Amino acid sequence: MEKINSDLSRRRLLFGGAAVGAGALLTACTSNEAAPTPAQTKDTGNAEGNAAPGQKVVIGFSAPAADHGWIAAITNNAKAQAQAYSDVEFKSVEAGADAAAQRAALSTLIGQKPTVIVLLPHDGKELNSFGLEAMAAGIPVVNLDRAFPDARAYRTQIKGDNYGMGVAAADYIITQMKVKGVTAPIIGEIAGMDELELTQERSKGFSDTLAAAGFKVANRRAARFTVDSGQQEAAQLLQALPKMDALWNHDDDQGVGVLAAINQAGRSEFIMVGGAGSKQAIETIQADNTVLKATVTYSPSMASSAISLARLIGQNKGMSDLVELQVPKDIVLASETITKGNASSYAKLGF
Repeated sequence: MEKINSDLSRRRLLFGGAAVGAGALLTACTSNEAAPTPAQTKDTGNAEGNAAPGQKVVIGFSAPAADHGWIAAITNNAKAQAQAYSDVEFKSVEAGADAAAQRAALSTLIGQKPTVIVLLPHDGKELNSFGLEAMAAGIPVVNLDRAFPDARAYRTQIKGDNYGMGVAAADYIITQMKVKGVTAPIIGEIAGMDELELTQERSKGFSDTLAAAGFKVANRRAARFTVDSGQQEAAQLLQALPKMDALWNHDDDQGVGVLAAINQAGRSEFIMVGGAGSKQAIETIQADNTVLKATVTYSPSMASSAISLARLIGQNKGMSDLVELQVPKDIVLASETITKGNASSYAKLGF
């Protein structure tokens, strides 16, 4: 607990605008490690309709280890949502260090014959074969965030709009450049893990939208969704671009390191847009004392929704507000833009 409190204190110093030394920030993440807020889970207090207790559902769950705040929030949200239902038993298996280890753990889970499996894979392409195996064994799979390429590998897939994140970030930057009268802006981009399809989709949405306005990315670096890598890549990008007008960082967790590098370099001539919508990022935007002026959402509350969907699938129910009798095959959550003007409305959703 002391380490958690210490990390939180360091984060507050950084996001509050103080020039914090880089070394003190490398273990930090942007997310509180406490239970999710009520807004991130579905209230089942009024147990009517689909929320009313029904047939027992055993949900197997696997997600990568919580090496940063967004992943930690995914697991916390899933657990909290499962606990909200009296008819759900939650069985979590360790994901291991890579896709192969997660595959092995999930194979063991199949042997336990859960009703449904909810999975955030290390890599959707590498875990596609597991999805096919589970579905063939009669266990529906709810895939979360990192897409399976084969539609037969999942019963339902829920994820954020990665392409839409890039569009939203670019739209904000384009609007701000027009307001400032900047006709040929120098724009930087710090992406996440380039081998992931979701990162590629984010960058494509960003570049496509900028191109439509006659803009382009001057320098792009790929980080690893971690504080350390965010700081390292930002330092190199800042050296490559001695002047910059705007920067999009794909992930608010690695954004802790990005802001550390910016503070170290003493740079403030540009605006920055984040990604995901962490609590600390939202508070920083509200305070308006750093270059971070907006973030585009990619909420880990999708894990709560995945558990609710898995329960409905396990009980052979559809979504009560839809006419169809079954849960949809694919659900993509829209990416919204959080600015100082609307940050108070989104604060409850920050992770």
